[in-house]
Amino acid sequence: MATTNSVSTGSPAPGELANQVASRPSMARRFVGEARRYPLIPIAVVMIMLVIPAIFAEVIAPYDPLDGDLRVRLLPPAWIEGESEVKDVVAQMDPSKIGTEVMASNAARMVRNGGAMLLDGAPEAVPGARIAVISKPGGTWEHPLGTDKVGRDILSRIIYGSRISVVVAALSILCGGVIGTALGVGAGYFGRWLDIIVMRAVDISLSIPIILLALVLVTALGASFATIVVVLVLLLWAHYARMARGETLSVRVQDFVARSRVAGSSHPRIMLRHIFPNVFNSLVVLATLQVGFVIILESTLSFLGAGIPRPTPAWGLMVADGRELVTSESGWWVSLFPGLAIMLTVLSMNLLGDWLRDRLDPKQRQV
Repeated sequence: MATTNSVSTGSPAPGELANQVASRPSMARRFVGEARRYPLIPIAVVMIMLVIPAIFAEVIAPYDPLDGDLRVRLLPPAWIEGESEVKDVVAQMDPSKIGTEVMASNAARMVRNGGAMLLDGAPEAVPGARIAVISKPGGTWEHPLGTDKVGRDILSRIIYGSRISVVVAALSILCGGVIGTALGVGAGYFGRWLDIIVMRAVDISLSIPIILLALVLVTALGASFATIVVVLVLLLWAHYARMARGETLSVRVQDFVARSRVAGSSHPRIMLRHIFPNVFNSLVVLATLQVGFVIILESTLSFLGAGIPRPTPAWGLMVADGRELVTSESGWWVSLFPGLAIMLTVLSMNLLGDWLRDRLDPKQRQV
């Protein structure tokens, strides 16, 4: 009796193939799942509020940030409509003909009747009567965020102000990071007297009030872009030196550093090839977190008059220009929109720095 053995070809049955296809995640789901691993909203805010305006300010800004027009001073944002309010009524008429006083109710009737004032008991309009009407102009899309006290476009000044923030943050963090990292790595690697000198200088730098230091330097050197960068560098280098020293102390005792010494590597080579790469990730996280801190500090100093001089379009100066108008109805937008730009940028940079810390710190990675 012959028996027939079924040969397996390795091909799944049609039902099994359908189940495998259904169980596979779609491309959209995979994209969403991958996107959740990245802080897309903070990255988008930083690009829109800081990076793109700083690079393409001349193309994006509708007006020159330094040109003002007093005819459009304190123009509200585009979505605010204009208003008219009757404040006073003046009548030039013969009292012998009409003895009725012109009241505010008659002024309202005049406005409703297109300028003809009809008095109670008078059969026709009174000739020579005039009304004082105060008009509040509405916004226009030519100035979407309104104008300031001298008629400068706020949107254009915010766009150019992002360039100031980027340049100040980049220069101060770069210079302070290079100086602090070099001193911190050297102090942690060599120790002894160099470590003592560097750490005492760090303690002195961190103990000096930054506002007092800025005011002293502004008095001595004058308010300028270079002065604010010098102040920020004198403040930031100590943070990098302290972090670099701490990381170096933990790296220099590793076996690969000892083998490099035995192999005859020089001290600069060991610090550049073996110690600095192990310190770099922590320094990048610190630099990212300090971008928001530098923007806040620069805005604060500019607000106090110890930072970027006028009429440079800096966010802190814009907030200072409208501080007396914050509680009024005729200029609250002058300080509000630059303040929102500072808040959104700083918050996004802090969130981005926290994400980088989680990604770059080996202790917090999930295996």
